[in-house]
Amino acid sequence: MKNELFIKNNIGDEGEQMYLVIGDIVEKVNIVAPSTKCEDVYKIFDENPSLEGIVVCTGEQPIGLVMKTQFFQKLSTKYGFDLFMKRTIDLVMDQELLVVDFSAPIAEVSTLAMNRKQANLYDYVVVTKQGSIYGIVSMRDLIIKLSEVQINIARYSNPLSGLPGNNVIEEKLQEILTYENFSVFYLDIDLFKVFNDTYGFREGDVLLKETANIISETILTSANEPSFVGHIGGDDFIAVIPHYDHELLCEAIINRFDQFILRFYSDEERKKGYIRAITRQGTVENVPLVSISIAVVQNENFIISTVEQLSKKAAELKKKCKEFKHSVFLTLDDAEGETDASQYEELVR
Repeated sequence: MKNELFIKNNIGDEGEQMYLVIGDIVEKVNIVAPSTKCEDVYKIFDENPSLEGIVVCTGEQPIGLVMKTQFFQKLSTKYGFDLFMKRTIDLVMDQELLVVDFSAPIAEVSTLAMNRKQANLYDYVVVTKQGSIYGIVSMRDLIIKLSEVQINIARYSNPLSGLPGNNVIEEKLQEILTYENFSVFYLDIDLFKVFNDTYGFREGDVLLKETANIISETILTSANEPSFVGHIGGDDFIAVIPHYDHELLCEAIINRFDQFILRFYSDEERKKGYIRAITRQGTVENVPLVSISIAVVQNENFIISTVEQLSKKAAELKKKCKEFKHSVFLTLDDAEGETDASQYEELVR
């Protein structure tokens, strides 16, 4: 589910290359009716040496597939030529064809294609649109395009989380400035360095990966399309939604995050709400449990016309979030209202 959402929603200009659907690489296909004689199909293949297969359709509905290699093998058997040539193609066609909708993601189609029987592994993938024949995709083209997609994903994604990296993020931020309504979430894990130094980089990686999952699964839903989640680097993430309804989303992220991080601490540490750890200054102190800060920048009451303005507003908000010793989300309105940590505590009680 997560991958499907990621494909649908994490799309920028580079994303257009990375998250292709099968309809983007479809080719036209020769179609024959089930009543077509085998000798006529033979003639089509003979006159088109590069043609690998033919789809058998009733009207616009694909019902069978004739791949040249298997077709010629049947004719080459003893009495095969005499037995089939005057008969109709529906007696020879393969009815176990793989049919997918043109909007299916290439990665998903590739998995379906590779799970076919060995004898059908290199058959065409038949593509339909609204139930009618749309074209075919050869396994050769599918494998080549899938490789390109995977290379692009590796090139433009964060290697740890798999989320889009800074190149795609930059393009997405330029794009959202054209939206009538938008909310940009700048998220980072508070005290992550201390956590990493205390529990080790392996546990740090687990925390980063799960944080990425929590953010993605919360933001990338159909209710938020076209939404976006990216990994700026380290413990910094970014998310975009095309509306102002941020409260429930922020609360959901914080609740899941705060619940997840408890697994790293002992019962005593959870009860106290801090650990004894070495700080950046090199001193041993009581350090609060890891939390998450979310700075929410919206164009509801503020004019934001450049990425630089967006980043500056976010930096100011993130600094204010650091005043709190627990997970928190703040908006520009909160900053304008000069809400400090003590006032916020009163508001949330």
